[in-house]
Amino acid sequence: MRIRIRLSNSSRKSLVERLHQAYAGGQIRLVKRIHALLALMEGKSVAEVAALLHLGEQTVRDYLQAFLLKGMGSLHYRKPSGCPPRLTKTQRKELQELISAGPEAAGYPSACWTATMLQDLILCRFGVAYHPHYVCALLDQLGFSFQKARFVSDHLDAEARRQWQAATWPEMLRLAQEKQALLLFGDEASFAQWGSLSYTWALKGQQPTVKTSGKRKAYKVFGLIDYFSGRFFCKAQTGRFNSDSYAAFLLEVLAEKVPIILIQDGARYHTSKQMNEFFAAHADRLTRYQLPSYSPDFNPIEFLWKKIRKRATHLKFFAEFERLVEKVEEALQHFANLPSEITSLMGMYCSSLGQAS
Repeated sequence: MRIRIRLSNSSRKSLVERLHQAYAGGQIRLVKRIHALLALMEGKSVAEVAALLHLGEQTVRDYLQAFLLKGMGSLHYRKPSGCPPRLTKTQRKELQELISAGPEAAGYPSACWTATMLQDLILCRFGVAYHPHYVCALLDQLGFSFQKARFVSDHLDAEARRQWQAATWPEMLRLAQEKQALLLFGDEASFAQWGSLSYTWALKGQQPTVKTSGKRKAYKVFGLIDYFSGRFFCKAQTGRFNSDSYAAFLLEVLAEKVPIILIQDGARYHTSKQMNEFFAAHADRLTRYQLPSYSPDFNPIEFLWKKIRKRATHLKFFAEFERLVEKVEEALQHFANLPSEITSLMGMYCSSLGQAS
């Protein structure tokens, strides 16, 4: 049975305002009543509305009849008495899983969660009404933070990633401990003269701006971080990354006279014929492993590059290339002096891959 309610724009606006008031006041029944009316206005049947809101069909008909007889007077707002209901420990765990699965899996026509959507989810699933401001605090308590999504390749080799987690990573840890070797994660970063953009607070309607000269010169850095000590090896240059410069950097690190286990990605200058010969020539002290393809999230030095960009180039204008070099070098030295901060990045890494047994 489909019943279509037609309201003027002003009446519909009043209905929506009453809904917001009910949400803020924790009036669960009133929220469901208004949602039912709005759904009927959109053309849904009584049965569909009842299933959507977990109500009996007769309850939906009663809501409709009361509204037809009394109009907005049937939607009295009453401030709730006593303490508002709270999610149980089990419900909080279930909510974590629902949020992690994404809005679309929960039936919302969006890929991005908002506080209002989560407020609705909590109400519909658990019968608990929270103000949107408290929803944000609840998310923090559950371990969530507001983040910008990142792209991942559709060429990911899921089996190779599972193998890395289950076998390769534990094997490397054991080998490094047996040899008392440095366990180094390596990568490169390019810091452009035009700086880098990031989120920041600003007045509404006044988007922050950063000057740019359009100069495409960049300061390029090879980097390695040790899993055990947090030690940071780096070498900067203005030329292109290639096998010659990579080999020169590794020779400097080999001067440490200790065994080294190197973890690198599949960049061409890492895997060239020249580098294969280099690794063969130093196989007595240098063992290399290659990360699964398209898996920068398996390399904790990526987190370090983000921290360096935040400190050195975010929202900054460099009229002169020398000023860029100064800021990057200052940031490199800053983190080289803070091995404990670098080992904390390893903790992030291990929480995703698991410690070796």
